[in-house]
Amino acid sequence: MTPILRTVAELRALARGWKAAGETIGVVPTMGALHEGHLSLVRRARAECDRVITTIFVNPMQFNNPEDLKKYPRSEEADAALLATVPADLLFAPTPAEVYPEGFVSKVSVSGVAEPLEGRMRPGHFDGVATVVTKLFGMTLADRGYFGQKDWQQLQVVLALVRDLNLPIEIIGCETVREADGLAMSSRNVRLTPEGRAKAPVFYSALTASAADIRAGQSDRMAIREAAEAMRNAGFERVEYIELRDAGTLMPSDDPARPRRMLAAAWIDGVRLIDNIPV
Repeated sequence: MTPILRTVAELRALARGWKAAGETIGVVPTMGALHEGHLSLVRRARAECDRVITTIFVNPMQFNNPEDLKKYPRSEEADAALLATVPADLLFAPTPAEVYPEGFVSKVSVSGVAEPLEGRMRPGHFDGVATVVTKLFGMTLADRGYFGQKDWQQLQVVLALVRDLNLPIEIIGCETVREADGLAMSSRNVRLTPEGRAKAPVFYSALTASAADIRAGQSDRMAIREAAEAMRNAGFERVEYIELRDAGTLMPSDDPARPRRMLAAAWIDGVRLIDNIPV
């Protein structure tokens, strides 16, 4: 079983020892309910770093919906067993009081890339992400941080805060890991009913078809409209957004010469899914 630490003092003492020995540290921040997507990040860190810390912390600061926080899946014992197969050197799983002790009054807020899309739909979400990620970087003393591209906007937010605050850590964005039918792996997928799970892959197939149509010369607006219609016809309750954005700035983009990303969020079976693909 992967060793589990709960306090910053324990974690720092171990990390300082590794650093004193000249070892590099990789960190994989997660909220638990681990799946193959998370494990792929840990494997990448294992291949590139001497030591690997995986963190599990369901961060209350990034949930703008208390019900969503309550429903978020938690499976620490199973997660620790999974991490032992990679293996990770340790699992850091602090309590909320350890991360946000009494009197905590600070936050990290990123503008620009954090404002549209998820920032618009979930006010305060990225303040929570940026704050806890900055704290985890400081707690772990990590040299490299590993994040999945499924949360593309989150990745851009983390890249921005590391650049702007001159944090001494390299951020590695890793490819989205998908199920055989194309659905992006997510801890939220376990909340889908069998019927919802059977319909959910239309999310990815609709985005893929839309991106192909755009590359073939169809208008962005028409291709996106057809993707949303395909998802509604498949049984999605609501399509919050499907938007084509500059891959780096996340500003609207109609310039095919620049890297672009199609990002989307939609509800099925009462579960909110997000995904994105390059265009």
